[in-house]
Amino acid sequence: MTQERYAMLCGLGAVGLWSTVATAFKVALGEMSPLELMWIAALVSWALMGVLVWRKGLMRQALGRGWRTALWAGMMNPVAYYLVLFAAYDRLPGQEAMALNYTWALAMAFLAVPILGQRLTRIDIIAGLIAYAGVWTIATRGAVLDVAFADPLGVGLALASTLLWALYWLLNARDSRPPLVAQWQNFSVGLPVFTLLIALGSGFEWYGWKGVGAGIYVGLFEMGIAFVLWQLAVRGISRTAKVANLIFLSPPISLLLLHLVIGEPILISTLVGLMLILGGLGLQQWQKAAEPAPQA
Repeated sequence: MTQERYAMLCGLGAVGLWSTVATAFKVALGEMSPLELMWIAALVSWALMGVLVWRKGLMRQALGRGWRTALWAGMMNPVAYYLVLFAAYDRLPGQEAMALNYTWALAMAFLAVPILGQRLTRIDIIAGLIAYAGVWTIATRGAVLDVAFADPLGVGLALASTLLWALYWLLNARDSRPPLVAQWQNFSVGLPVFTLLIALGSGFEWYGWKGVGAGIYVGLFEMGIAFVLWQLAVRGISRTAKVANLIFLSPPISLLLLHLVIGEPILISTLVGLMLILGGLGLQQWQKAAEPAPQA
């Protein structure tokens, strides 16, 4: 098997796993609070990443340096990002939260202007207008001329999660830590925070294997194995755009699973809004693919 083919298979594996997590989120949140779900998922992901860091001989480095970066990075991801994201999933239908969350790439393009000093192209602006027209369609559930959102707080939380995710990656652009080490250190910071929040609240209750199993699944696959597979895909492919385009396979699969497993009726407004969001993202990807390669 060629390295290119192996990288594409890793990318498909990651996208396949990400396609299932919206359903896992809704299953778990039907049984427990966002904070309890995050604690279980963070514990599982932290343990998995710790084993991988140790197996790769990186534990000495992970324990020795990088903690100053991990302190603020861990508070952004996993703490702030996932708590806000799970709160959005707790309020909105899974299909709406999932679709709105896909605008993070556009949020990154806009935030890169003040943070990294990059400039917006005409294509960036057009792509943003198309995608956020999709956001408006989903938020109003098709009543696009009506300013009253079906759940303004839920929509606000979903969009806030995209800003947090985009900010996290932009601020980490100069992070020199190996990805596995960074992920483990960030969760080493986040896990005690989740534990403290639960201890100060109502404490953790046993909700049965359905909810706990979904939480374990989220930690193992959404935050763990999918992350590793995606890193292998990005590092092994000749052109990042090839593997990045695989992400467009995820939303339709997610919608189908939410319908079949959770029983969510697929709303016309979600389909239209998602097509607009993916259209905007596709336009942005096309622009990147059309850029001339740098000369040696």
